[in-house]
Amino acid sequence: MRGETPTAPPPDPSFQPAGDEVPYALRIGAAWSWRLVMIVLVAWGLFYVVAFFSVLIIPLMIAALLAGLLSPLVRALHRNRVPKGLAVAIVEIGFIVVVAGALTLVGRQIVSGISALWGQARAGYEQLMGWLQSGPLQLSTAEIDRYLQQVVRSVQDNSSTVLSGAASVGTTAGHVAAGLLLTVFSLIFFLLDGDRIWRFVVGMLPRRARPATDGAGRRGWQSMVSWVRVQILVAAIDAIGIGVGALVIGVPLAIPLAVLVFLGSFIPIVGALVTGSVAVLLALVALGPIQAVIMLAVVLLVQQIEGHILQPLIMGRAVSLHPLAVVLAVTGGSLVAGIAGALFSVPLLAVVNTVIRYLAGRQWETDPLLVGSGADGYGRHAEDTDRQRQDHGRSGADAETAAVNATGADAPDADRSDRSDRSTATTDVERTR
Repeated sequence: MRGETPTAPPPDPSFQPAGDEVPYALRIGAAWSWRLVMIVLVAWGLFYVVAFFSVLIIPLMIAALLAGLLSPLVRALHRNRVPKGLAVAIVEIGFIVVVAGALTLVGRQIVSGISALWGQARAGYEQLMGWLQSGPLQLSTAEIDRYLQQVVRSVQDNSSTVLSGAASVGTTAGHVAAGLLLTVFSLIFFLLDGDRIWRFVVGMLPRRARPATDGAGRRGWQSMVSWVRVQILVAAIDAIGIGVGALVIGVPLAIPLAVLVFLGSFIPIVGALVTGSVAVLLALVALGPIQAVIMLAVVLLVQQIEGHILQPLIMGRAVSLHPLAVVLAVTGGSLVAGIAGALFSVPLLAVVNTVIRYLAGRQWETDPLLVGSGADGYGRHAEDTDRQRQDHGRSGADAETAAVNATGADAPDADRSDRSDRSTATTDVERTR
């Protein structure tokens, strides 16, 4: 019939969408896969950016680590009524003096001991040549000379590579000098205005994201500061253990070795072992194989104490990281970014772990660091949003209502003046009568 709306045919009960034909496990796997691919792409992009700006980023990261170490001293001086700028100057100059003094001491020890070590190295080289001739290899003098000539010839053939390496070393030295200046300059402002810089960064984010970002950043900073302090303790124990062992055995340059172990121990687990191998090599060259075996035993003992006592009990509680995670982080960081990656992998992992736990648990909602945090009001972002909506969300109708209210408010005054004029006129008429 005319005027009737045509009806759609009834759905076929046997028809199913194409998505329903895909197994549930495959759909879940696909959903995970493309998200993981996006994470890998973003991580690769971040790594490319960091690698491109490494000359800028690495000094900033070193300055952040030093700021976490030195900030308690600045706060202690500031609490004792020392102006903050003066406190920063005292702490940073004192730190530079201590580092320069340690390097001067190490340099003098090396200069004073290198002559004796050189003679011992020559004696060890002669012993090695004698062992090659009379030992199980039974090499003749002509064969040894031929091997040495091959080594010299290979160096001459690759002279261009050696020269390019020397040029790269010069470029690297320039980058290191610029990085040191940038580190010192950045450290001043991190100690002086670190909290203000962080609030400026948080203030650029959307208002509702500020509490979570502020709280996560502060907790991550606390985790990094804890790592720096604990790592200094661990490095000091490693340096004292290996240094005292070298002094007892009689290894030359024991004090420079202790300083080297202290610096190398900032790469957890691996650093002390690598720097301790230098002590074993010196013991082998200067004292012989027996003392080298004893030195190796000392290094392994210190390494076992670090791996089984210091790392699980002290470092694990400070940064909430399992020793296996520490080892994997150091290995992966060294493969990706060399020494810098090995140095920063563990503190970065500690910060990321803390931030993820903080955000996943929505801890900013009850974080005592944010409740009533101050003038910026990160803990009252909802009230600020409502107040802004009330202030800036008025429409034209609200303006008209305000105008009408203003007119209505003036109307009683006009009526009052009219009544006053009428009463005055009536009084005048009565007086005339």
